[in-house]
Amino acid sequence: MPARRSSRRLPFDRPLQVEWVTLGLWAACMALWAGSLVWGGGPVAWAVLVFALVLHASLTHEVLHGHPFPSRAASEALVVVNPGLFIPYVRFRDTHLAHHQDATLTDPYDDPETNYVDPVVWRRMPAVVRAVLRVNNTLAGRMLVGPLVAQISFMIGDWRAIRAGDGQVLRGWVLHMPGVVLVLGVVSLSAMPLWAYLASCYAALSVLKIRTFLEHQAHEKARGRTVIIEDRGPLAFLFLNNNFHVVHHMHPRVPWYRLPALYRAHRDRYLRSNEEYRYRSYAEVFARHFLRAKDPVPHPLWSSDR
Repeated sequence: MPARRSSRRLPFDRPLQVEWVTLGLWAACMALWAGSLVWGGGPVAWAVLVFALVLHASLTHEVLHGHPFPSRAASEALVVVNPGLFIPYVRFRDTHLAHHQDATLTDPYDDPETNYVDPVVWRRMPAVVRAVLRVNNTLAGRMLVGPLVAQISFMIGDWRAIRAGDGQVLRGWVLHMPGVVLVLGVVSLSAMPLWAYLASCYAALSVLKIRTFLEHQAHEKARGRTVIIEDRGPLAFLFLNNNFHVVHHMHPRVPWYRLPALYRAHRDRYLRSNEEYRYRSYAEVFARHFLRAKDPVPHPLWSSDR
């Protein structure tokens, strides 16, 4: 929903002052990350590390949407070094903001975050690739192999863009690499084994796949493509209320801690808007889709004539 120009601050404008709730959460997140490295070994330390890495990814999402500082540079300074290692901040920012073009949501070519493929491309894929993508279309598969599938696809796409002369993609990776060296250097000096740190990074991506698994569906109407999951539990907090996803897409500048109240105040409106694409909780998502795909891999409404 576009913002109207006004002399008053609107909830989707860039903040006029520091959002201390988000900044405080970032500080707590980094303290947990550092504490897990000091603790070093054992399941509890690794679980804390995974929690911190997932939360950091959610905070990174907040930053690219304009929080917590009025200054974009100040906000991005908080997350430009990614302790999760695998995704450069600049690339995440650019692809995610491109994803926010609601008219192209789920488009196999124009939506950089879609898991759908062109049916023509699907028919040409080797059988083993189709098998992996079918597994990836269940929640269990998305958590198990999804991070690897997504990372390979992402890096192949970026490599092709760099070879074609895309300087912005190259810049994203160049800015990312010093942070990778810094994080790995810190880990090497800590009590955390490197293999355990890398495994935790993968596990964090697996948890994040729960959030993205069914955020969008194929639907003839653009407004019917974005989900609401009415959950207020631990996963909702870890994902910073992005389960109220249609609210976020309609008001991308609203900070995470205001989304639940905004949804409660206008629940019927949002559910009418997204054609009742709703789940009661993440427990329902697991029950319905842990071993069963929510939809096919080839886009069910896609025509190459489009």
